[in-house]
Amino acid sequence: MSATEATPARYRAAHVGGCLEAVVERRADGATLLRSAEALQPCAARLTDRLEHWAQATPQRVFAARRGADGAWREISYAQMLARVRAVGQALATRPLSAERPVAILSDNDLEHLTLYLAAMWVGVPVVPVSPAYSLVSQDFGKLRHVLATTTPGLVFASDARYAKAIAATVAEDVEVVLAGGDLPGRASTPFAALLDTAPGAEVDAAHARVGPDTIVKFLFTSGSTKAPKAVINTQRMLCANLQMIRQAMAFLADEPPVLVDWLPWNHTFGGNHNIGIVLYNGGTLYIDDGKPTPQGIAATLRNLREIAPTVYFNVPKGFEEIAAAMEHDDLLRRTLFSRVQAFMYAGAGLSQAVWDQLESLAERTVGERIPMITGLGMTETAPSCTFALRRDLRAGHIGLPCPGVEVKLVPMGTGADDKVEVRFRGPNVMPGYWRAPEQTAEAFDDEGYYRTGDAARWIDPADPARGLFFDGRTAEDFKLSTGT
Repeated sequence: MSATEATPARYRAAHVGGCLEAVVERRADGATLLRSAEALQPCAARLTDRLEHWAQATPQRVFAARRGADGAWREISYAQMLARVRAVGQALATRPLSAERPVAILSDNDLEHLTLYLAAMWVGVPVVPVSPAYSLVSQDFGKLRHVLATTTPGLVFASDARYAKAIAATVAEDVEVVLAGGDLPGRASTPFAALLDTAPGAEVDAAHARVGPDTIVKFLFTSGSTKAPKAVINTQRMLCANLQMIRQAMAFLADEPPVLVDWLPWNHTFGGNHNIGIVLYNGGTLYIDDGKPTPQGIAATLRNLREIAPTVYFNVPKGFEEIAAAMEHDDLLRRTLFSRVQAFMYAGAGLSQAVWDQLESLAERTVGERIPMITGLGMTETAPSCTFALRRDLRAGHIGLPCPGVEVKLVPMGTGADDKVEVRFRGPNVMPGYWRAPEQTAEAFDDEGYYRTGDAARWIDPADPARGLFFDGRTAEDFKLSTGT
C-alpha cells in the first residue's frame, strides 16, 4: 500500500495545499528567504464580487444564521444578503462617509453587524470594528476614545442601548448613531431597520463601481497589549489575496461549501477576516455562535455544536480545551462535531500538546481516525495568514511554511547561538501601513519592504526545510493568553 493510500481520508483532503514545499534561498548577509513552491492563483478583485457570485449561483443557500430570542436559527440566504447589502449600501452612499469618515461598529457579532460591514464594503466605505469590551467593560473608555480619535467616524453603529453610556462619553453630537434596537436616552438615533428599508438607486451603483483592489475595507486595531492600539489598513487586495492563499492551502474548501460554527470576534483578524472571508469566498454558511471560551460562556457553544456539524472548526486554545473536556462525557457533542469536520485550526496562542493529544484520542474513539489540526502564523497586519503547518507529523509550536504568494525573510537578530531569528513578510496580503501614523508605518518595514513581525522562528530540522518552522516566541515582549487576547 502506498503512503497516500495509508493516510486517513480526512488527512488526504485537508493536506493537499500550497504550504507543503518551499523554495529556500540563503543569502550572504545572513538572511534566509522562503516562498511557496506553488504560485498564487488569480483571486477576486473585490470580496463583494463573491457575494454577488454566490447570490446568483446559489441564491437560496444560507449564508449566515444566528439564534433568536426564541432559540430558533434566524437565517439569511445569499440572495437575501445581497438585497440587504444593496439597500443599506444606498443609505450609506447618500451620507457624507469616506475613509476620512468611516463607519464605527461597537457591537458584538450579529446579523446586523454583518450586513452593515458588507454594505459598507460594497460602496467603498471603511468600517472600524471595535472590541465591545472597550464600551461595555471599560470604565473610562480610554481605548474607545483612542480608536474614535484615530479614525474620526462619520457614523457609529451599536446593537442596542447597552452602549448608551459609552456613546454619550465618546461620540460627538454631530455624529449619526444607528441602533439595531432600542433608543438612546436624550439623543436621537436612526433605527437600523430604516437603512434596510432604503430603496437602492443610482448612488449605490456608482459607489460600487468605484471600488477596486486598493479600496480600504476596514481599519482593524491591534490588541494594544503593550502599546496604544494601532489602526491597520485592510484593503480589498489584502483580503482577496489572503483568501485565495487559504483556499489553496486548505484544498477541501473548494470541494464542499464550508460550514462554520464560530464565535471569534469580528474586531479581530481571525474572526473578522479569516473566518467570515472563508465562508464568503467559498460560498459557505456561517452559524454565529454566541458562546465564548470561558466556563460560563462555553455552554452556548456546546449547544450549537451538538446541533450543527461544521466542516472545519476554528477556535483559540482555551476553546478547544473546554470542548475536549466536554466531549469526554457528551456523546452527542462528540458524534456531531466529528461527523464531517475536515480539519481543526487554532490561532491566537499556542495549543498545549495535552489538549492536542486529547482531541486526537477522542476522534479516534468516535470516527476511527484523527482529524487534521492546522495552525500557522499570521497577524492583523497581514490579513492574517502567512504560513500554514499542514503536515501530518505536526506538534504544538509548528507554524509550517509560506502560503502561495507570501515571501518570508528570516533575519538573525544577533550573532550568538541563543539569539532570536525574526520572521518578516512581504506579499499582496501585507498592509500598506497604519492609518494616520507615518512614523510607525516606516518603522514597521525594513529597507526591502518586508513587514517586521517581532515574532521569532527556527527550523524544526535545519537539515530538512520541508518540515517547516517552529514558533520561537517574540524578539521583544512575549504577551499572549490562551484565550487569544
